[in-house]
Amino acid sequence: MWDYTRLSDADLLALVAEDRDQVAFEEFFSRYSRSVYSLMVRQLGDAGWADDVVQEAFISVWRFARTYRPERGAVVGWLYTIARNAGYAAARRRQAQWLVDAPDRADPSPTPEDETAEKLEAFQLHVCIERLPQNEREIIELAYLNGMSQSEIAAELRMPLGTVKTRNRAALLHLAEILEREEQS
Repeated sequence: MWDYTRLSDADLLALVAEDRDQVAFEEFFSRYSRSVYSLMVRQLGDAGWADDVVQEAFISVWRFARTYRPERGAVVGWLYTIARNAGYAAARRRQAQWLVDAPDRADPSPTPEDETAEKLEAFQLHVCIERLPQNEREIIELAYLNGMSQSEIAAELRMPLGTVKTRNRAALLHLAEILEREEQS
């Protein structure tokens, strides 16, 4: 049995990449979630939004741990790059909501092929969400399908914010595993 607290960051990431070791991931998350959160608050200027981006960043770590290459740099640099990119993507998504296209631009509407692909992807995602246990599915649906923040979910479900965050993280990990199995099949 591993003493995960004594393992290096690279060793933890290797266990996540090779064995999908959830305890190694949790140790990695506990080491870096606060610093990534602080980075996101500085980058985005919104604590609630930063919390969501941290979750996205660590989902990417879970899914893409096998892409880390020690010869390219330290684990922490790799992690912060993932987090910054998740923050930039979130900022672009939010900015896109605020912008209005000028009338002299080409029609930005998706093509029928794009719409079909999006609908198929959305259907597949909903199928995977349906496989989650009820308590996890409820959190995911409120957060990502209804657009509620974790604080709003806590108020809606009358549960502590920490419980919502814990269930959200567990649900996202579980959903990532389901999606990965779907991609492999």
